[in-house]
Amino acid sequence: MCAHVLVAEDDEMQAELIRRSLLAEGHTATVVHDGRAALDAARRLRPDLVVLDLMLPVIDGFGVCRVLRRDDDVPVLMLTARATEDDLLLGLELGADDYMTKPYSPRELMARIRTVLRRSGRVVVDRPEDPVVRAGGITVDPVRHEVRCDGAPVECTPAEFEILLAMATEPERVFSRRQLLEVTRGTDRSSTERAVDVHIMNLRRKTEMDPRRPVRLLTVFGVGYKLSGGRG
Repeated sequence: MCAHVLVAEDDEMQAELIRRSLLAEGHTATVVHDGRAALDAARRLRPDLVVLDLMLPVIDGFGVCRVLRRDDDVPVLMLTARATEDDLLLGLELGADDYMTKPYSPRELMARIRTVLRRSGRVVVDRPEDPVVRAGGITVDPVRHEVRCDGAPVECTPAEFEILLAMATEPERVFSRRQLLEVTRGTDRSSTERAVDVHIMNLRRKTEMDPRRPVRLLTVFGVGYKLSGGRG
């Protein structure tokens, strides 16, 4: 059985990244952007896990966690850009099951979610961890951190790996430079949107027969990039 995860995150791009990562793991996800909506959704949907940003508008994450713990025993994984010891201790004292500071990699977040779900005993997670993703002749293995193109191994930097994993998970989806930049935040915190173009250029050298005329990693002018080719 896969889990239903409630994501309470006011940064819409971060929330979308978490949602896509959860779907790739086989879970279902509901996304809200403020604390009151989080409490309403938790009461209505009875999720298996809440991924809770600390800096929510209307009611902050501490307030949401306090109410959740009063009404339910749903597991809570807190996310925050504030990494002070006081914040960490308060979150744990309120009953958060785990605590992650931003920026983080999507793979690390999914690993933490699997751990919290197993500990909670609310669901049986029978999906293989970090399943291999295949699209457009490219295979991405998050467990072994390996990439293959038409069966041949491809050496990738951590940022290139995260970009390929995101694009292979949703082939034909157009990603903006900003979205791909967020994907690399856990591996390359000093990167810029211009650096995304460099990563794509390097990936084309490694995966295209003719990098000047790519057939896999395509530019969508005025928008961003996509990986052409279906899953499988």
